[in-house]
Order: sequence, then C-alpha cells, then structure tokens
Amino acid sequence: MVKKRGYHHGNLRQALIDAALQLIEIKGPTGFTLSEAAKQAGVTPAAVYRHFEGREDLIAEAARQGFEMFADLMQYAYDRGQPSALGAFEATGRAYLAFARRHPGHYIAMFESGISVNRTPELAAASARARGVLERAAAELSEHIPPAKRPPASMFSAHIWALSHGVVELYARGSPGTASPFSPEDLLESGIGIYLRGLGLIDPDK
Repeated sequence: MVKKRGYHHGNLRQALIDAALQLIEIKGPTGFTLSEAAKQAGVTPAAVYRHFEGREDLIAEAARQGFEMFADLMQYAYDRGQPSALGAFEATGRAYLAFARRHPGHYIAMFESGISVNRTPELAAASARARGVLERAAAELSEHIPPAKRPPASMFSAHIWALSHGVVELYARGSPGTASPFSPEDLLESGIGIYLRGLGLIDPDK
C-alpha cells in the first residue's frame, strides 16, 4: 500500500517527484497517473501542472535526479579505488549494481521508462556526467594497451555498462525465470574479469 507523504509550502515539486518514485517502484513508469501522484503528495491534480506539463516530464525529472545521484556514487567509487586504475574501474562496476538495488524508483525512471536522456538539456548533462566517470576509468585502465589494440574508452566503458545493466536486469531485480546459482555480484565480477583478461589487463592465470 502506498503511504501518503505530506509536504511543506515550497517543496511541492519535490513531493510530487518523491510520490512518482514510489509509484514507479510499485506500478512501473506507465502504471500510474498524474492524479495518483497528486493524491500521493496530498494535493489536487491541478496543482501538478504548476510544475510539470505531464507524466513524462515528472518521470524525466526523477530520472535527472537519479543520474545526478548515480554520477556522485560512481565518482565516489572511482575515488575510493584510487590509486589503482584497476581498483577504480572495478569499483565503478560494483557501484552500478549497488545503485540499482538502493534506488529502484530512480533506476526504473532512468533506464526503463522510455524517456530519452535528451528530453531536456539538464537530463542529458546528468547522464553524460555519469557515463563520463566510467569512461575516464576505462581510459586510465587501458593506457598500457598498445594503441593499435586499444579500444576507444567510450566503447570500453559502454561494454562494461551493458554488462552491468544486463546483470541488474536479469539477476538483480527478481525477474521471473532468471534464477542463477551465482549472486549478481559474482556474475558481474567474473564477467568484468573475463573482459579485462581478453584485453590483457589481468594476468590470465589469476
């Protein structure tokens, strides 16, 4: 059951975003109406339109906030992994899984709502900042690969992003028919390890 959240004068906009996040977790990004978000926030439906033109605008703002949080978490993980380039890179991969578990409403708004990251300049910038952390980690880690064999940092990071996303979607969200004898953490760590060995960045015998 969704619990109603009150709000104070001046933070109605955030109250609506919080309401939408909770509804997204329960019903999915297309399973609720603006009227339900308004009711959850304790206001009339008409009040929503002072801040958002429609449900997609509300979800887009939830996604923007999510990407800002995600970028902060990725940066924190990257910094914690220093001075080892390998440690920093592996930490950003684990941060992806941790974020999806801790903030499911934001994660769904960001990656499963169908909202384009280019919907607003602010959303695009937040998304780019998050990608930039992983790209920087990939660039630093691949510095010792001969240039002729070195994948572009954007491709390198995109591969790891896709691997992380796949593990989250299939094995960390409790999707029906996707049970695995291995934990999502083990799947992600071993997958990243195989990828890095293929690039010669980890000793094949380790």
